[in-house]
Order: sequence, then structure tokens, then C-alpha cells
Amino acid sequence: MSTQPAERTLQSELLGREVEFNYSETWLAYSMLGLRLVMAWVFLQAGLEKLFEGGVGDPLAWSSAGFLENAIAEANPLSGLFAFFADFAAIVDPLVIFGQILIGLALLFGVFFRFAAMMGAIQMLFFWTAAWQGGLMAGFPVEHGYFVDSSFVYMLLLFGLGAWGAGRILGVDRILEDSSVVKENPWLRYLLG
Repeated sequence: MSTQPAERTLQSELLGREVEFNYSETWLAYSMLGLRLVMAWVFLQAGLEKLFEGGVGDPLAWSSAGFLENAIAEANPLSGLFAFFADFAAIVDPLVIFGQILIGLALLFGVFFRFAAMMGAIQMLFFWTAAWQGGLMAGFPVEHGYFVDSSFVYMLLLFGLGAWGAGRILGVDRILEDSSVVKENPWLRYLLG
């Protein structure tokens, strides 16, 4: 009996070039599950902190309005868009709070994983663009450097986890994909995985 992790070879084309490398299925599965759980925690914690910021008796005390009105740099080419969002904080706030909680739960349990990963990546895209201190000519500076911040990293992690179908690893999506509803409606697989 072999104790070596199962290895596979990935062959693909990337930017017009053939790429090929070996990887361990075992370590890939563990790493995807670990990253999935970490991202679930990031979203759940953020959403629950916002929900209960004013205390359990005062849910929804958190508001995006102060951030949207005061924290977006004037040099940010999208500052006008975020100022517009500030006028609709009553809509934006529950979308952020409950979006983060639902994304976190979906990532945690591996249910509608690709859809949740896409929604999380879109939210991270908004957070990343809000962090710009300037535009293209300035090199898209963010608070601690240029171009890349934690929101950008999270966005790429979610994209990768969705591409690999990390919701199938000890997740509800594995069960859902075997259901008759999904087999009769194969387009649903784009939401699962």
C-alpha cells in the first residue's frame, strides 16, 4: 500500500504558452479547504461585527455612509461613484452586512460556492477600488503600496477557489450536484462547486 500522496499533472495553455506541472491531490484538497474556511471566517466575522457594532440590542448601528463620504480619496477616479453610494446607505448597509454573513456561511458550508465566491469577489473589487489613493497615472496607490492590498488578494483567492470548485470538498455542493434537479438543469453547476 502506497503512503505517497496521489500526484497528477495539470496541462493547460496560459497566455499562449503550454504549461504543465505536477501537483498533489491530497495537498491541493487540504489547501483549498483551509483557504475556503479562512475566507468564510473573514466574511462571517466582518458581517457579524458590523451587524452587532452597536450591541446585540441595537443591530444595524454600523453604517457605510461615514466611510463613503469621508474615507475615499478625492484623487480616486471613482470617488464620485462612492459619494453616490453614500446617498443610498439605507440600501448599501444591509447589502454589505447580510451579504458578508451569507457569503461567509456559503463558503463555510460549501453551498452555492461559485455564486458566493463571485459575490464575495465583487464585494472585494468594490473595497479595493475604494482604497485607491489615485488613478492610473499615479499607479493606483493604495494605503500601503501600489495596486495590491488585502481586498485584491481576497478577490483573487475567491476567484481561484471558485475555479477549482472548492465547495465540493466536504461541502453541500457535492450532494447538490448529484441531485436530480441539478442533473436536469446543468446550468446550475455554474452556481455550485
